[in-house]
Formats: sequence, structure tokens, C-alpha cells
Amino acid sequence: MEIILIRHTSVDVPPGVCYGQTDVPLKDTFEEEARRTLQTLEAYKPFDHVYTSPLTRCTRLATFCGYPDAEQDKRLMEINFGEWEMKPFDANDDPRLQEWYADYLNVAATGGESFAMQYQRVSHFLDELRQKEYRRVALFAHGGVLICAQIYAGLFLAEEAFSHLTNYGGVIALQLPALG
Repeated sequence: MEIILIRHTSVDVPPGVCYGQTDVPLKDTFEEEARRTLQTLEAYKPFDHVYTSPLTRCTRLATFCGYPDAEQDKRLMEINFGEWEMKPFDANDDPRLQEWYADYLNVAATGGESFAMQYQRVSHFLDELRQKEYRRVALFAHGGVLICAQIYAGLFLAEEAFSHLTNYGGVIALQLPALG
């Protein structure tokens, strides 16, 4: 099965602010960025099915690209940063932040989830998807979800994850073997 991963376009959030699962606005450059994404997607069409994170930054891009009825799945949401959502990292006085910096793979944000928890959520989605008869599927999602999917596909290790962050509006194609 071929999975086409599409990252949402640029968010209108100051640099360094932790936004995770908060439904944040997109930059004024949305249409320009979305047009480039749509052009890239033309090479992969048609899709047997299209999924999207329910957050507006993904559903808006899915709609722009011609998929207003894309199936929404919460497992495709960005990592949950809990109490850290919408706080600048450098102004976060939570003592657990230093633990998270030391081991973001396993330490959960206060009231949120760890990268390992997000990976497990995305993996369950992909396990279920692989049981379907689709040949090509599109997923409109977030940077963290795209990283999880690439780790799942064996493209790199979790420890290398954030050196592989896809650009806003970027598209990645993965091959996943069918289960069974």
C-alpha cells in the first residue's frame, strides 16, 4: 500500500510557541502554499481513500486539495502537549520541561503525551489501515505524525526523528506492505 503523507501549511503562531493539538490559525500565505501542495499531489492521484487530522490546519488543506469529505481520525492529530500548549518553550517554568528535553521520546508533557505515546497512536492507525484493500491513501496530518509514519515504515530511527521534519505543505510517499 502506498501512503501519501501531507503536512499542513504554515501556522500563524510565533516561533518557539508550543501549539501541539491546539487548533491554531494558518498564515496568510495559506492559498499560495496550498497551491504548491496541490500541484505536488497531482502526481499521486487518484487516492482510494483520504484521511485527515480533525484539526483545522489539516482539514482546510484537505478541502483546498479537493477532499472536503476526507475521513477525520483523531489518531492523526499532533502530539498533545497538555499544560504546555500555547506557551513559549523558553517561558515555560514547568520543572518537567528539563526532563522532557533530556528524554522527549519517553517523557510526557505535563498533562499531555510523550513522543512514544504519539507513535503508538499513529502505529495503531497504520496497523488498521494496512488491513484494508486500498492501494493508495492520502493522509493530511502534522509534522509529528509524518515522523511517526516514517519511523513505522523503517525509514529512520526514533532517535533521529526531528532531523527529518517535513516542511509545511510538504508531501512524502511511503510504501507499506499489506498485513498477512
